Amino acid sequence: MNAHQVTRDFEKAVAEYTGAPYCVAVNSCTNALLLALKWYRLHMTDRSYVRIPNRTYISVPQSAKHASFDVHFVHEEWKGNYRLWPTKVWDSARRFTSGMYRKGQMQCLSFHHSKILGDTQGGAILHDNAEADVWFRKARFDGRTEGVHPKDDRFDMIGYHCMMSPDVAARLLLKLSTLPLHNEDLPCSEYPDLSKVEAFNG
Repeated sequence: MNAHQVTRDFEKAVAEYTGAPYCVAVNSCTNALLLALKWYRLHMTDRSYVRIPNRTYISVPQSAKHASFDVHFVHEEWKGNYRLWPTKVWDSARRFTSGMYRKGQMQCLSFHHSKILGDTQGGAILHDNAEADVWFRKARFDGRTEGVHPKDDRFDMIGYHCMMSPDVAARLLLKLSTLPLHNEDLPCSEYPDLSKVEAFNG
């Protein structure tokens, strides 16, 4: 049996729970954001920046920087999730409830142990783009084609090493089976003002 079948089973269950056509599981919300933003950077020719709330988790603007975006911090009160304008990427790390998917968007989830559905690590991208889905699945797996031995594969992209491990997928799948249909958003943490952080002002 393919060791990663349980990850596919988990992705299917999350897609059904949230109402998303596609779910791509990765090892963190940070990397979910990185892949989603990288996809948009490759396909957006007229925008080179994203707007991000100045009070959020530090890895969000870091992922934007790694995806070759400039970051514009804005004062924005948010609850559960927010959009990284002008892309269709959402940081939904503090939201996980049934039917939450927004049509045409890419919502990035966190399965960190402190989250609504949590374990040692984990994240995912909810979306409805068939072309992006193929790219995400190769990008998370070192640019490899799932099910193809490296000696037989055709490497046509630079990938990342951020797939979800099967043991995490198995535990999350079990937890999801008993999760309520409705879950309140997690409260926002006391994030610092990232617009004043030295790393983003160099």
